[in-house]
Amino acid sequence: MEFWREALILLGGLWAGTINTIVGSGSLVTFPILVALGYAPVTAVISNAMGLVAGGFSGAWGYRREAASVPRTLLKLLPASLLGGLAGAFLLLHLPETVFGYVAPVLIVVALALVIFQPRLSAWAKRRQDMEHVEPEQADAQRLSPVLYLLVFLVGVYGGYFTAAQGILLMGVLGVFFHGSLQQSNAIKVILSLGVNLVAACSYLLFAFERIDWLVVLLIAVGSTIGGLVGARIGRRLSPVWLRAVIVVLGVVALGAMLGQLVNG
Repeated sequence: MEFWREALILLGGLWAGTINTIVGSGSLVTFPILVALGYAPVTAVISNAMGLVAGGFSGAWGYRREAASVPRTLLKLLPASLLGGLAGAFLLLHLPETVFGYVAPVLIVVALALVIFQPRLSAWAKRRQDMEHVEPEQADAQRLSPVLYLLVFLVGVYGGYFTAAQGILLMGVLGVFFHGSLQQSNAIKVILSLGVNLVAACSYLLFAFERIDWLVVLLIAVGSTIGGLVGARIGRRLSPVWLRAVIVVLGVVALGAMLGQLVNG
């Protein structure tokens, strides 16, 4: 691998970690970079997901106080996320790679739409939560709807299969079915997303070891960990509009590359 390619992947991991701290969807930075550099789409998804696990841990550490205020909610929802992530990883590893080649462009379009409408989704979720007038210290005592468990599982399936924008999906689900502060919802989102990525990574280690590019994993892990740690400090000085614009541009690049592969293939 040439040095500039290594540097680009490392920078992508750093940028993804920073973006995940602010608006989410860091995979829509790293995944397009890997596809543009010529990696097979499934290899790109697997290596990217494993690399971003490290950044997920640093993000979870940053939200440890908010997570500590909703321990029962996390313990209730985490199994649904883990099972969903396992199912999504199973689909990624066992369906033919040609299926992913057709499905991935659709998922990229969905993820990009979520990124574009994320501010409205967040504002709507906040209004819903404010209308419930649930104090943060009482949020962990609420009874969770069975629909919430199902939706968390389905988001986990999506995350285990593709990873990108699962955090935005979770925030939308929690905005409707969980009544607590926005920061508590964000902490739950971070922990559940980490759980999905972690169980998917373990599945890849056990059943797709030969498809992992370890240099890519290392570069993204280092970059995303640094981005996760400093993202809150640096990222809040950057305009979220520009961050989302970068995500959209890179997502369109990945979409074009994958559609080009389909046409040429």
